[in-house]
Amino acid sequence: MILYSVTVNIDKAIESEWLQWMKKVHMPEIMATGLLEGNKLLRLLTEIENEGITYSCQYYFQSMEDYFTYQNLHDTVHQQKHHSLFQNKYVSFRTLLEEV
Repeated sequence: MILYSVTVNIDKAIESEWLQWMKKVHMPEIMATGLLEGNKLLRLLTEIENEGITYSCQYYFQSMEDYFTYQNLHDTVHQQKHHSLFQNKYVSFRTLLEEV
């Protein structure tokens, strides 16, 4: 199993708007590609004092092939949608992990 994790620190002022969009629009669109086994959205509980709230958006792929297909065909579009809606209101980083 391959875990593609996107960690996002979102501005507190738009957190509820972002969270609703992630749950109702963004994550369902990613699942609709048919390439993922599942997903989870988690909030960090051990937050350091900063200007936002941190979430881990986790996407599960059965294989690296499925992940690469997603990256090549879909990821840029989804990232651009997120960026256009929440520009200058978040910071993020991505991690790729393999279940052992």
